Amino acid sequence: MSGKPRVSKRTSLEDLAALVCTTLEAHGISVVLSGGAVVSIYSDAEYVSYDLDFIPTGLARKVDTAMESLGFEKTQRHWTHPKSRYWVEFPPGPVAIGDETIREFAERETRMGTLRLLAPTECVMDRLAWYFHDADTQCLQQAIQVATQHPVDLKRIAKWARGERPHGEERYREFERRLAQDSSA
Repeated sequence: MSGKPRVSKRTSLEDLAALVCTTLEAHGISVVLSGGAVVSIYSDAEYVSYDLDFIPTGLARKVDTAMESLGFEKTQRHWTHPKSRYWVEFPPGPVAIGDETIREFAERETRMGTLRLLAPTECVMDRLAWYFHDADTQCLQQAIQVATQHPVDLKRIAKWARGERPHGEERYREFERRLAQDSSA
């Protein structure tokens, strides 16, 4: 057996994401994990996502060779693996939350490689964007989960929220109120 990490039924979401990210990087493709999978990682799986959204941070290149080298198969817009319950997709870039392009990311080292992902502040902003624009209360709760478990820059989030029309400012106040309640509980 080679030393190259392999996908198994026991591969965690974070390990799988790191393996995909590291493999793509080895093929010259730079990506960042966003969306619900980041919430799953930062909330220690209090929220579970099975969808890993990787957004290119550089030139968009074909991922086929890298994904096939890991045993993934393309099914429409998703990549699936016969030994994993998680699926992977590649929404188009750039990495943006609302109108703000994100250029700095967090990295986490795992036994499967290095994972590049949204930092906790940007993860909260990503979830709040869904709440602001679609009134998605599950995303509001996810933002609160991440903000209570990780340091986030609330001043930056508040400034960003003021620019999110039409509901950013008022829905940010609801986030702030609920966050204060959860933090004092």
